[in-house]
Amino acid sequence: MNLKQLSEILGLSQTTVSRALNGYPEVSEATRTRVQAAATKHGYRPNSRAKGLATGRSHVIGHVIPSSSQHEMVNPIFGDFVAGAARRYAEHGYDMMFTSADDTSIERAYRDLFQRGAVDGVVLQGPKVNEQRIEVLNRMGAPFIVHGRSTGIDAPYDWVDVNNKSSFKRATQFLIDLGHRRIALINGLEDMDFAQRRRAGYLQALNQAGLSPDPELMRSAEMTEVYGHHEARDMAQLKNPPTAILVSSMISAIGVRRALNEAGLQMGRDVSVIAHDDDLSYLKNGQDVPIFTATRSSVRLAGEIAAEMLIERINAPEDPAKTRLLEAELVVGGSTGPAPNRF
Repeated sequence: MNLKQLSEILGLSQTTVSRALNGYPEVSEATRTRVQAAATKHGYRPNSRAKGLATGRSHVIGHVIPSSSQHEMVNPIFGDFVAGAARRYAEHGYDMMFTSADDTSIERAYRDLFQRGAVDGVVLQGPKVNEQRIEVLNRMGAPFIVHGRSTGIDAPYDWVDVNNKSSFKRATQFLIDLGHRRIALINGLEDMDFAQRRRAGYLQALNQAGLSPDPELMRSAEMTEVYGHHEARDMAQLKNPPTAILVSSMISAIGVRRALNEAGLQMGRDVSVIAHDDDLSYLKNGQDVPIFTATRSSVRLAGEIAAEMLIERINAPEDPAKTRLLEAELVVGGSTGPAPNRF
């Protein structure tokens, strides 16, 4: 159904129907309610291009993906975040645009998007400890939301993040309470802000328990299954191997489990494992009983929240910066148990 047909059904001019759907103040509330009800009943959705001409907005949200191959946002977790965000975009009449940019031309890519009116706002993912993209977008005065935070940026900005430091501190303490003293960390790239926060939580728990961190037990790289496998395999061959391993990704944890199986070690009995679980739709952590003990926080939910916050920013650009900190749930599964007596 097009605007003309909807107008004929309502007995109103196309201009009135268009203004009612686009929230113009001169349209009465009764007319607006009637028009919106008819649009829903007959499955009418405004043409985004025409709507943009009427409102001066594109009704498009942009996701600029760095083309670098070594980047934490270019992984399967990205898909679930986008799925959550897309659901909210659709509810508010927004479309989504993906574009890539070389790491050296990120600022040019953002400026181009806004200057030609291609997007109303952008989502920034995978922030580094010192994230220059935030400074660029703040200088531009452009609407944006960050999935994560950047420790090195003092200026206010909108973000939604999981409490990575607290969740990994709690997970480490859980292992300490089980009697583990040789606790390894298989982390993401530590120039990424989330990974640095997880490392900080891990170290804080060790320090409070009077345990000295061992550099041999702390690894950092892109979070792939192969990475988890290689690091766990190498650690199992140490003279004094870990009795427990904290892993920053469920994907890497699968590699850890594979390495332990190959070494003849049983997860949960010989070596305890805790993973961060993004509650991915296609990679569930078991059914009734979780396979891995995990710090769980839904990345799809984070996508939904980020989309809502960005649309609020687009509608109210002068509002103070808003933030949302999500707490991860510690879910106990079959991958943890008391520390084995090796001495």
